[in-house]
Order: sequence, then structure tokens, then C-alpha cells
Amino acid sequence: MSMFETLARYGAAFKNAREARKSERVLNSLPMEIQKDIGWPVSHRPKRLSSNTWGRIL
Repeated sequence: MSMFETLARYGAAFKNAREARKSERVLNSLPMEIQKDIGWPVSHRPKRLSSNTWGRIL
């Protein structure tokens, strides 16, 4: 695997994590009644990515 492929995978993982956090913030900012109607928050949400998980993603 080349260095550029590794960087591309790292960048894609970072982008996906950033978009997931943004979506979570938007859903959390909705009024509680709407969150309840759409089933948010789901009790079995996956854990957030931390700096320690980057090695496991790539």
C-alpha cells in the first residue's frame, strides 16, 4: 500500500467522523418532542472515535 492510499484512508475516516459528530450535534439541538418522534437518541449508539482508535480504523 502506498503512502498516498494510507493518507486517503486516514482523510476519509477523519471526514466520516467529523460528519457523524456534526449530525449528532444537529439532532441533539432539536426540541425534545421532535427527538422523541424520530427515535433520537438511540440507546445503542456506537462510541465516538477517539484519537486512540485511528490505528484500528486504518
